[in-house]
Amino acid sequence: MGRLDVRDGESWSAILERGVGEFGGLDILVNNAGVLRRMALAEESAEEFESVWRVNCLGPFLGMKAVLPYLRLSDCAAIVNTSSAAGVTAWSRHGAYVSSKWAVRGLTKAAALELAVDGIRVNGVIPGPIDTPMVVSPDDPQARSRLGRLPLGRIGTPEDVAEAVLFLVSNRSAFITGSDITVDGGQLAGTIVSLTET
Repeated sequence: MGRLDVRDGESWSAILERGVGEFGGLDILVNNAGVLRRMALAEESAEEFESVWRVNCLGPFLGMKAVLPYLRLSDCAAIVNTSSAAGVTAWSRHGAYVSSKWAVRGLTKAAALELAVDGIRVNGVIPGPIDTPMVVSPDDPQARSRLGRLPLGRIGTPEDVAEAVLFLVSNRSAFITGSDITVDGGQLAGTIVSLTET
């Protein structure tokens, strides 16, 4: 199908033209491209900060804008934007990432309100720690065990998130828009306190 640069409106137009030409229409958009950057604010550069935003927030905006003419023709149009647990809370040394993921949540809700008149549902997923190369890198061999210290006792899988996305783009969620599904193994629910601890 070709490569898509989510930061570029012309790239969106080109891949949509090819895809719709081949398949005849479009019903679903899942904005899942993302980059993670770890850097203290005092050391961050404007260029690198903006580069994270261009993928994580501008990308979903450009994608939604590009697919609108096609989704307006669909009887079952749905958009899902991927945020992060960092878009609900905050992490130190992740200013660009955290702020971009908070922005995606706001963008999702604004789009849900605007596109409801067209019958287009817009929702979000909020993954916690997921076992992907972006989260678990070869230079951090303890990442899986450290990130798996969640109420459910394990790190998440891409399949865990995919199941939530499948629900949100299916007719089973036909009355859901402007919402988030959190897929985090209980990370954001709170802290488990053992009564045996002193």
